[in-house]
Amino acid sequence: MARLTRDDVLKLAQLAQIDLSEDEIKRFQGEISEILEYVALLEAVNLDNLEPTDQVTGLVSVMRDDTIIDYGITPAALLNNVPATLNDQIKVKRTLT
Repeated sequence: MARLTRDDVLKLAQLAQIDLSEDEIKRFQGEISEILEYVALLEAVNLDNLEPTDQVTGLVSVMRDDTIIDYGITPAALLNNVPATLNDQIKVKRTLT
């Protein structure tokens, strides 16, 4: 892969809307070229016989089934413990002005 030119770095800086000094242009020219070379190296890896990996922990299912537990308390009994109710709902002071 060809190394980035000074104009390539300036074009990237323009697209990113950043100003670069001459030292930064030279530094980024080398750094971005190295990154692109590494990406090209990764693209060359043969992945034909590999299956996709969606998780690496080995856990099959971390979710439990929902189960209904009857505690023997009705909603009406719970509402008996609040200071005020209105239409089977807890009545509170107005919080918004």
